[in-house]
Amino acid sequence: MSNNKLISSESIYEGNAVSLRVDTIELDNGRRTKREVVQHSECIAVVVLDENHDIILERQFRYAIGKNLLEIPAGGIEPGESPEDAVRRELQEEIGYLPHNIEKLGGFYSAPGYGTEYLHCFLATELERNRKYAEDTDEIELVQLPQAEIYRLIVSGELCDAKSIAALLIFFANCSRNKAE
Repeated sequence: MSNNKLISSESIYEGNAVSLRVDTIELDNGRRTKREVVQHSECIAVVVLDENHDIILERQFRYAIGKNLLEIPAGGIEPGESPEDAVRRELQEEIGYLPHNIEKLGGFYSAPGYGTEYLHCFLATELERNRKYAEDTDEIELVQLPQAEIYRLIVSGELCDAKSIAALLIFFANCSRNKAE
């Protein structure tokens, strides 16, 4: 088990979504090196099932890569907000539904080699239609697909968003485990 020692830390960027710092650390062998760390708040990622048990995905343009991606709904947790409250808010904002049942599926770090972002994964069911109210969701297209289509989308590369793939695989693993019990 490594026990890297922090020597110094310098904040070099503070943005709305992320901050960047450069840490100087001492490794176990005594050698000093630098680590760039992208700081990001905790987030939620939600597998949403409609009344037919189809999965609701979003297709939206992602500026950083210049492409439209197929994804599950996700978003940041606001200060003082619980992950479950973030699920309710994000689903109302992005897809126009209020979930009446929210189950924790697990969680994971999105890029622990350089970032602090942790995603809490949830399953949302028992949906009630509600108006979308966020300003930047006009370009989100909802895509409802049978669960059997998801593996094909992942294998074909049509669904290539890591958080979506991870959360969907956690969901399917939980479904398999529940059937086996």
